[in-house]
This record gives sequence, structure tokens and C-alpha cells, in this order.
Amino acid sequence: MDLHAAARQALACLDLTSLNEADSAADIEALCRRAQTEFGPVAAVCVWPRFVAQARASLPASIKVAAVANFPDGALDLPRALADVQTIAAAGGDEVDVVLPYRALMAGQAAEVAEFLAEVRHASRPLTLKVIIESGELRTTELIAEATRLALMAGTDFVKTSTGKSSVSATPQAAAVMLGEIATSGLSHAGFKASGGIRTVAEAEAYLQLAADKLGTAALTPQRLRFGASGLLNDILATLSGQPPALITSAY
Repeated sequence: MDLHAAARQALACLDLTSLNEADSAADIEALCRRAQTEFGPVAAVCVWPRFVAQARASLPASIKVAAVANFPDGALDLPRALADVQTIAAAGGDEVDVVLPYRALMAGQAAEVAEFLAEVRHASRPLTLKVIIESGELRTTELIAEATRLALMAGTDFVKTSTGKSSVSATPQAAAVMLGEIATSGLSHAGFKASGGIRTVAEAEAYLQLAADKLGTAALTPQRLRFGASGLLNDILATLSGQPPALITSAY
């Protein structure tokens, strides 16, 4: 896949994200404007729950509104996670990105994590659910695979690499493990989201190739593949317009 084609693919699968503590209504307004580019729309915007209603009112129905739950720490705190889900759903959100209690999993509490995910899945229906496993903190292949399996068994729609708030975000190595587990599961609906630290089309292309290798080229759609990023859009637009990234103006 050449960079131009990869840029178009990444744009269609992009969750344009703003999850800064200081985000304001003006920031979200700017984000929603950026989501509707001259080359086509992104797949979704991803914001804090408190901005879901604003984002939904600012965007066409074709662009989904995602918001985070149990974010970013991923505590084993079911009431908090369910409250976030309720807030997102009540405000008109389409998708929930929830953080798996990865520290609990690392401490051997797999059963408790499974119960947490099952409850969140039940509460979030019919919204799309993405489970963030925080692969950079789990670190080992075994834990990344186990977290992915727990999310898939709970009925998640996507397994997502990272919050983007940890020292290690998405890596091709973690992605390969997660995509392998999705492929092995036989769940033809389950998707993958690479999130955190992906800033260039060349970086995105590596994940597109991994997804194609593991799941087939038919999976390279917003229904099964997403990129969670803020800065990536600049390089996508630069690639598609033929301009240097420095000439693409952005507040993010």
C-alpha cells in the first residue's frame, strides 16, 4: 500500500481524539470542525463524557461520538465505570472506550476483571464498546494476550492498545499479539484499535499491514479497524494535499 492510499484508509478509520484535562467547549468545537475534512470525514471523535452532547450536536450522524470510561487509570471500580457509561449513553454517545483494570489483571485478579468487563458490556449495549488493555503497562506477550481474550470473551467490539497516557503506547509488537488473538477467536465482528503515539501515515501504514495480514484486507474498514490519535490527522492531510505537515494548521 502506498502512502497516499494508506492516508485515505487511515482517515476513514480515524478516531480524532482530544482527552486533555484542560479541554474546553471551544477545543471540542475545533475538534469537530477538523473531523470533517476536504478529503472526507473521520470515523469518530473521542472526547471526555462531559463533551458528548456538544460533539453529537456538532457532527453529522455519519461521524460517531466516542467517549472514555474508567479513564485513564483503569481502576477496578465498577460503579465509576458504569456511571461513565450511563453519562455517555444519556448524552447521545455512540461508542464507549473503557479501560480494562490492567493493574488488577497484573495482580492475578482475572476473574474480577472478567466480571467487570461483563458488567460494562451489559450496561453499554447497544453502543459500540472498545476495551483499552493498556498494552504498554502489561508489557509481556502473555498478559497482553490474556487481556485481549478477556475483552473478547466479554463481547467487546474492539480491543484497543492504549490510553495514550502511559509511557509506552501502541507498538507493532503488542498489536500483532492482539490481532492474533482476534483472529484465533473466530469472532468475525471483533475489531482492533491502535491508539497512542501514532503521528504519521507511515506509522499507521504498519498497523494497516498488520491488520491485513492477521484479519484479511476486508477488515480494513471503520467497523473493524480504528486509529486513536490527535496529531495523525495533520500528516494524513499533508500526504493527501501534497503539502509539508508544517503548513497544515491545527490547534492540536
